[in-house]
Amino acid sequence: GGVVGGVAGILGADQRPRFHSYVVEQHRPSYRYQGDVRVGAELPEAGVTYYEVPQEYGVRQYRYTVVNDRPVLVDPRTRRIVEVVE
Repeated sequence: GGVVGGVAGILGADQRPRFHSYVVEQHRPSYRYQGDVRVGAELPEAGVTYYEVPQEYGVRQYRYTVVNDRPVLVDPRTRRIVEVVE
Protein backbone atom coordinates (compact mmCIF):
# COMPACT_ATOMS: atom_id res chain seq x y z
CA GLY A 1 0.00 0.00 0.00
CA GLY A 2 3.01 2.34 0.33
CA VAL A 3 3.21 3.04 -3.38
CA VAL A 4 -0.47 3.94 -3.66
CA GLY A 5 -0.20 6.33 -0.72
CA GLY A 6 2.88 8.00 -2.16
CA VAL A 7 1.43 8.33 -5.64
CA ALA A 8 -1.92 9.63 -4.40
CA GLY A 9 -0.08 12.47 -2.67
CA ILE A 10 1.23 14.15 -5.85
CA LEU A 11 -1.66 16.62 -5.95
CA GLY A 12 -3.17 17.52 -2.62
CA ALA A 13 -6.87 16.76 -2.08
CA ASP A 14 -7.65 20.47 -2.29
CA GLN A 15 -5.67 20.83 -5.54
CA ARG A 16 -7.36 18.03 -7.50
CA PRO A 17 -10.68 19.81 -8.22
CA ARG A 18 -8.83 23.03 -9.15
CA PHE A 19 -6.40 21.19 -11.43
CA HIS A 20 -9.25 19.22 -13.03
CA SER A 21 -11.06 22.51 -13.77
CA TYR A 22 -7.84 24.00 -15.14
CA VAL A 23 -7.39 21.07 -17.55
CA VAL A 24 -11.04 21.26 -18.69
CA GLU A 25 -10.64 25.01 -19.35
CA GLN A 26 -7.55 24.35 -21.52
CA HIS A 27 -9.63 22.24 -23.97
CA ARG A 28 -6.74 19.87 -24.66
CA PRO A 29 -7.48 17.09 -27.15
CA SER A 30 -8.06 13.71 -25.56
CA TYR A 31 -5.76 10.85 -26.54
CA ARG A 32 -7.60 7.59 -27.28
CA TYR A 33 -5.96 4.83 -25.26
CA GLN A 34 -6.92 1.17 -25.60
CA GLY A 35 -5.75 0.05 -22.14
CA ASP A 36 -6.95 0.93 -18.66
CA VAL A 37 -6.40 4.55 -17.67
CA ARG A 38 -4.77 3.82 -14.31
CA VAL A 39 -1.69 4.62 -12.27
CA GLY A 40 1.28 2.70 -13.67
CA ALA A 41 -0.05 2.43 -17.22
CA GLU A 42 2.63 3.30 -19.78
CA LEU A 43 1.52 5.58 -22.60
CA PRO A 44 2.90 5.05 -26.11
CA GLU A 45 5.96 6.92 -27.34
CA ALA A 46 4.15 8.58 -30.24
CA GLY A 47 0.81 10.34 -30.50
CA VAL A 48 0.49 11.69 -26.95
CA THR A 49 1.06 15.39 -26.27
CA TYR A 50 2.29 16.35 -22.80
CA TYR A 51 1.79 19.76 -21.25
CA GLU A 52 3.55 21.65 -18.46
CA VAL A 53 1.78 21.63 -15.09
CA PRO A 54 1.31 25.23 -13.89
CA GLN A 55 3.91 26.18 -11.27
CA GLU A 56 1.25 26.79 -8.59
CA TYR A 57 0.67 23.02 -8.29
CA GLY A 58 4.29 22.33 -7.38
CA VAL A 59 4.72 19.17 -9.49
CA ARG A 60 7.43 20.35 -11.87
CA GLN A 61 8.83 16.86 -12.52
CA TYR A 62 5.55 15.70 -14.11
CA ARG A 63 3.54 16.66 -17.17
CA TYR A 64 -0.15 16.29 -17.79
CA THR A 65 -2.23 15.08 -20.69
CA VAL A 66 -5.81 13.97 -21.30
CA VAL A 67 -6.44 10.27 -21.92
CA ASN A 68 -9.94 9.01 -22.77
CA ASP A 69 -11.30 12.36 -21.52
CA ARG A 70 -9.59 11.95 -18.13
CA PRO A 71 -6.79 14.30 -16.98
CA VAL A 72 -3.68 12.40 -15.91
CA LEU A 73 -0.25 13.29 -14.53
CA VAL A 74 2.60 11.50 -16.31
CA ASP A 75 6.28 10.99 -15.57
CA PRO A 76 7.80 12.25 -18.86
CA ARG A 77 10.88 10.02 -18.51
CA THR A 78 8.90 6.76 -18.33
CA ARG A 79 5.57 7.90 -19.89
CA ARG A 80 3.84 6.18 -16.96
CA ILE A 81 0.66 7.61 -15.46
CA VAL A 82 1.39 8.67 -11.88
CA GLU A 83 -2.04 10.10 -11.04
CA VAL A 84 -5.50 10.08 -12.59
CA VAL A 85 -7.11 13.40 -11.66
CA GLU A 86 -10.84 12.83 -11.16
